[in-house]
Amino acid sequence: MGKGRAEPGTPKYIANKIKSKGLQKLRWFCQMCNKQCRDENGFKCHTMSESHQRQLLLFADNAGRYLSDFSYEFSKGFLFLLKRQFGTKRVKANKVYQEYISDRNHLHMNATQWTTLTGFVKWLGKTGKCVVDETDEGWFITYIDRDPATIELEEKMRRKEKAEKDDKEREMDFLQRQIREGQKKESTEKQREDVNTKELIREEDEKLSLNLKIDTFKKPAVVPIKNVLSTAGSDRMSMISKSSSRKSEKRKISALEEIIQQETKKKNYMRKDYWLLENIVVKVTTKTLGLEYLGKKGVVLKVIDKYGCMVKLFDPKVKLKLDQNHVETVIPNVGGRVIVVNGIHVGREAEIIKIDSDNCCVDIKLKSGPAIGKIITRSPFEDVCKQHIAE
Repeated sequence: MGKGRAEPGTPKYIANKIKSKGLQKLRWFCQMCNKQCRDENGFKCHTMSESHQRQLLLFADNAGRYLSDFSYEFSKGFLFLLKRQFGTKRVKANKVYQEYISDRNHLHMNATQWTTLTGFVKWLGKTGKCVVDETDEGWFITYIDRDPATIELEEKMRRKEKAEKDDKEREMDFLQRQIREGQKKESTEKQREDVNTKELIREEDEKLSLNLKIDTFKKPAVVPIKNVLSTAGSDRMSMISKSSSRKSEKRKISALEEIIQQETKKKNYMRKDYWLLENIVVKVTTKTLGLEYLGKKGVVLKVIDKYGCMVKLFDPKVKLKLDQNHVETVIPNVGGRVIVVNGIHVGREAEIIKIDSDNCCVDIKLKSGPAIGKIITRSPFEDVCKQHIAE
């Protein structure tokens, strides 16, 4: 037998197989050639090989591109593992890194722009991808999920919790009101009982005297039957006229109330809990996407399922998928063109006549629709929005 490779089944052969399958040291891995060496001597021989020299020439021609590509792939894989395995929980950075490098085919850090894990963690914090904090035990990271679907789900849960909280608060207010009314009734009843249950004190020397006034019997006057019938008839007619007048008054009041109720029902029916329309200018109000997008304005390109929209920002020129709770309406100056986004005249174009900032409302004049030329006063800021005019 020669001194070449070990025979299958021998302990040396098994040890070599275990070494080839398991993880090796990162410093003996060549990312350009994607080759893992077992020891320092093997890595030295590899660096002197012709294939490695050719890869180094390719790297030297465009080092920045290779370095940025490797860094992007490393950060993408690291964040994917952090999101899928740990979610938005606070976890130790070294624990996530150990889970990442346990995959044999992972991209090694020595091929990226970061030389240490600490530098990579600081970069995650500066770019806003994670919340990082340093303790005596080391660096800890918390993933920030910016997925629009996740943001929409969180917003729905927040609205649900708020609605439940509002219902509970209303119930508590109602109970407190009932308790206060009950306490007031008890106090008034006690006062009446105190007034009615005063002790009657009798003096010993005082004499009781009764003063009974007996009226003399008077013979009733005789009234003719005709007069009695006439007076009774007149009284009956007056009572009937009074009752008819009261009924007519009640009918008039109920008709007025019915008209008012119909108008209020009509207004409430025409109002919707969604207001997004295409070709309007909106302003981003959420901080979940990052502070660089807060307060930016853009035009709504598409409305998605009534409550969502695709917005193209003016600066920077990017497209974002947002919920209607993440944006607000934009009010132009007097004379500017707007679109009614809620109410009876939804979708109609109008012109700003007056702006009342104290009461958060505007006066507008309709420029389209059947009611063109009509002036609507005290329209809330939420019901109108600036119209986008393409240049």
